[in-house]
Amino acid sequence: MCQQTICMSPLKTCPFLFRRAPSLNSTLCGRFWLGPLVKMPPVKKTKKAQESINNRLALVMKSGKYTLGYKTVLKSLRGGKAKLVIISNNTPPLRKSEIEYYAMLSKTGVHHYSGNNVDLGTACGKYFRVGTLSITDPGDSDIIKTMPSE
Repeated sequence: MCQQTICMSPLKTCPFLFRRAPSLNSTLCGRFWLGPLVKMPPVKKTKKAQESINNRLALVMKSGKYTLGYKTVLKSLRGGKAKLVIISNNTPPLRKSEIEYYAMLSKTGVHHYSGNNVDLGTACGKYFRVGTLSITDPGDSDIIKTMPSE
């Protein structure tokens, strides 16, 4: 809230907020110093890439073959059936490193999904969380060719 007694509006709508203070890093609201300005981090431009991955995943779910879950991903990696492994960003580090190790041995690509396991589950069209996913047959999708293996 605005610190001035006359103006009790939130800081974003305060008419006094736009006056600059003598120092470049602080703001003046009426007679009161609000302290240093808080700069928002720049928005990453990965939204289109994320939508592209989600669209390709949806196509794999319709026309391809896949396995969901840590145990079945390891089985498909050990059997050499996996073509691509997708790992969510909140997968535990020990599991992540183990999957990456098996993928390296089987020469399979690994993609680190930028969303968490809830987002990955939603992208797969499921109503539950998906931490890891392996694609054994891409179907009509070109996800294996276009996905940069990291």
